[in-house]
Amino acid sequence: MRRALVIMLSAAALLSGCSGGKVLRGDNPFRIIPQPLHVTEAPGCFRITSGTPLWVDDTLFLRTAGMLNGRLEKAAGWSLPIAEEFPQTGGIYFMMVDGFGPEEYNLRVQPGRIMIESGDGAGAFYAVQTLLQMAPVEIFSDIPQRVRAWEIPCADINDKPRFKYRGMHLDCCLHFFDIDFLKKYIDIMALHKVNRFHWHLTEDQGWRLEIKKYPILTEKGQWRRETVIGSLSSGIYDGTPYGGFYTQEQVRELVEYAAERHVTIIPEIEMPGHALAAISCFPELSCGLEDHYETATRWGVFRQVFCPKEETFKFLEDVIDEVVELFPSEVIHIGGDECPKTSWKQCPHCQALIRKEGLKDEFELQSWFIQRMEKYINAKGRQIIGWDEILQGGLAPNAKVMSWLGEEGGIKAARQHHEVVMAPYPKYYLDYWQADPDSEPLAMGGPTTLRTMYEYEPVPEVLTPQEQEYIIGVEGCVWTEYMPTPARVEYMAWPRMCAIAESGWYGGEKDWDGFTRRLEHHLGRLDRLGVGYCDAFFNPFIELHKDTPADKVVTVSVDAPDAEIRYTLDGSAPTEASHLYEKPFVINRQQVVTAAAFRDGKQIGQTKHKTF
Repeated sequence: MRRALVIMLSAAALLSGCSGGKVLRGDNPFRIIPQPLHVTEAPGCFRITSGTPLWVDDTLFLRTAGMLNGRLEKAAGWSLPIAEEFPQTGGIYFMMVDGFGPEEYNLRVQPGRIMIESGDGAGAFYAVQTLLQMAPVEIFSDIPQRVRAWEIPCADINDKPRFKYRGMHLDCCLHFFDIDFLKKYIDIMALHKVNRFHWHLTEDQGWRLEIKKYPILTEKGQWRRETVIGSLSSGIYDGTPYGGFYTQEQVRELVEYAAERHVTIIPEIEMPGHALAAISCFPELSCGLEDHYETATRWGVFRQVFCPKEETFKFLEDVIDEVVELFPSEVIHIGGDECPKTSWKQCPHCQALIRKEGLKDEFELQSWFIQRMEKYINAKGRQIIGWDEILQGGLAPNAKVMSWLGEEGGIKAARQHHEVVMAPYPKYYLDYWQADPDSEPLAMGGPTTLRTMYEYEPVPEVLTPQEQEYIIGVEGCVWTEYMPTPARVEYMAWPRMCAIAESGWYGGEKDWDGFTRRLEHHLGRLDRLGVGYCDAFFNPFIELHKDTPADKVVTVSVDAPDAEIRYTLDGSAPTEASHLYEKPFVINRQQVVTAAAFRDGKQIGQTKHKTF
């Protein structure tokens, strides 16, 4: 299909030079994240000006062409005309071509034209994300640059994803984030070819989704009377009510916004645990062992869980009825994690149900609960995915597993021929420290550095080649106990999510040095998009390792490429003339390690220090 047209274009293309005029020039070699599968550089460049025509041979591409124009309008103050007749040369051509897999594309930049070939809208969209990254970083600015032309270096790029599921999670229950921020979150995901947004909507600390049949869930369940300050065990509270929820109208708006960017939103409705916000509204859904139920005011795991009785299933089925109307995703996340069995062990109904159904214990009761809900969700034409714990007591027949408790759950599910998304903690948990905890705000644990996330291989080697096929993707998880603001979310998520996105998209061999060189340039794009990422990339990370009571062994590293580390032991600020870090060394109790990274004789990043 369209091959004759492609040949005609090749013959008709006129070479145009790239000299003269006030233009902004893209980089060559390219610094694209995630790395495309195959890139062939070529001499010359194509110049995009306000007169460059856009041609689409299928209306499927019109929205993506419009998004390209939207970016140009913001960055340059002008957009490209959509050609009504086929331009013989000098344009940007979107072409539908047979034989391409889902999300696959060819991007061909030649001096006389840019060709985007794909078999679906997603492929064309991802080609545009690559094209934008080939342009100067200023193209990501929302302030017009008064640019006469954007020069795109010539290349032939053939690209397709490694995994079909490339996800990013956001917990909006522990802290709430408005729709405008979620749109920005999705925009940044899409730039990195991340195609699943896992939206955590119900928890012990708040119910965030409007359910028309049960308005009390958002009238009351959205609220907690106060919030713990610091960690879950501090015992100090702020005394301020906290809430927030999404209307169904807002949900539909966000679902449509994401779909335009080829992002599928997967809602998560927690069951049978992490249900305290719902139980506070409907105590009859619990095992009835407490005198009082209220939305949780601190973090952690709570014994108050859904009781597996008919009232509970009626409630959850009603909720699912509205969820499937709001979210077209073929997958519904049902949680399934961290469900204490304390209440079930003490509950006469639960114990009677275990005997009636011939179950072995409370773990099999959880499996029975999940399988009952799976049957209902399957009847709605959808499938379930849940955290590792849905494996306990036996996995539901059609369930997918999101493996967060290390790799073991994913390995077990893949061996049972269930599809798996790898999201192991701490490897892919973005709520863990990414730099020295002594100099970072409160986080869940760690540290889990950028390099750790980049080098993690999500397909376990212990699986056979056939079993490895059941690993369908990866996901970065953002739990927000210690992320009360959008700025904090961005700081914790980026640039580490760049590493996860690359593992999800690029199927070639990993190269840490090459990744960091591309990433340093990529940070300039994030700057212009207003993403408040963590800049620890440029800072030395000093670690003290146990040795004897009188000494410690010191290691120092920095992510920024082509940098050297200089250090002192007397508390003074390092200079280019200070000791060069080349290998681990020993310090005593009186010495203070102070280090900074340098490149070309100039310090980059912050000075860091560490005491015994």
